[in-house]
Amino acid sequence: MSFHIVEQATARLNRSELAVPGSNPGMFEKAAASDVDVVFLDLEDAVAPDEKEQARKNIIEGLNDIDWKGKTLSVRINGLDTHYMYRDVVDLIEQATDKLDLIMIPKIGTVSDVYALDMLVTQVEDAVKAKKRIGFELIVETALGMQNVNEISAASKRLESLHFGVADYAASTKAKTTVIGGPNPNYHVLTDADDDGNREVHWGDMWHYAVARMVVAARANGLRPIDGPFGDFGDADGYIAQANRSATLGCEGKWAIHPSQIELANTVFSPTEEEVTKAQRIIDAMAEATKAGKGAVTLDGRLIDIASIKQAEVMVEKAKQIAGS
Repeated sequence: MSFHIVEQATARLNRSELAVPGSNPGMFEKAAASDVDVVFLDLEDAVAPDEKEQARKNIIEGLNDIDWKGKTLSVRINGLDTHYMYRDVVDLIEQATDKLDLIMIPKIGTVSDVYALDMLVTQVEDAVKAKKRIGFELIVETALGMQNVNEISAASKRLESLHFGVADYAASTKAKTTVIGGPNPNYHVLTDADDDGNREVHWGDMWHYAVARMVVAARANGLRPIDGPFGDFGDADGYIAQANRSATLGCEGKWAIHPSQIELANTVFSPTEEEVTKAQRIIDAMAEATKAGKGAVTLDGRLIDIASIKQAEVMVEKAKQIAGS
């Protein structure tokens, strides 16, 4: 273990995060009644320019008037390169004081972007004598943001999570694709020909590098890495496959752009009863080994050691967090 101890962000259940357009307040109550862990009310991409101001008013009213049933609430503000952003921040904090848990910052590019938002939010919170500090969610969705992701991840004590914005990232890197998440048939390799001249096609994951890099940056700074949208909400199997890939790489959750994706995300990012039982057996076995003065022991024919304990403890702690939600 390094002498440098990584300070963990505020612990929140973040298996699923539902995107809800601020221009459609009729969806707010349904989001509040759902089983989603986090709701982000959107002022950015899902809202047309001539609807921005009304969407902001809708969100402020919704934050104040709706019973959100203990859900974590976030608002995706407009980009720092727009004239909507400052008013998003000021109005939200002044008119819905202490109702908001997180601000989602889109298209984060540099450490200075985080600093600018941190300064503005701090000033408004101090002015209204807010009782709690708002956390930040950052969407890594540009080549610039990915280039600077390591420094960005350590830019503020407000940071809680990094999200991979696959669509804008594809546009920023000029990737030859128009889908939102998921595989691309052109991202493949061919095997050598067999004796009959046949060659097999093996699809790859064109987003693997980006997600893996984001996960490392997030975890190295105590943040939650969250996978972004999967555009085809009619393809449950595709969503599950994408979510399983993300979970395997270390992501803590995934966006839901449609209510049907909430249960899928919650299931994938929750340990099964069998997994939790096995993890607890590992913890118990190592506890016995420690009493006997051993640093490792075998369980079910496999070697387990201190590293195994850490993996098992993560899973058991997650199960406790879910049970207490």
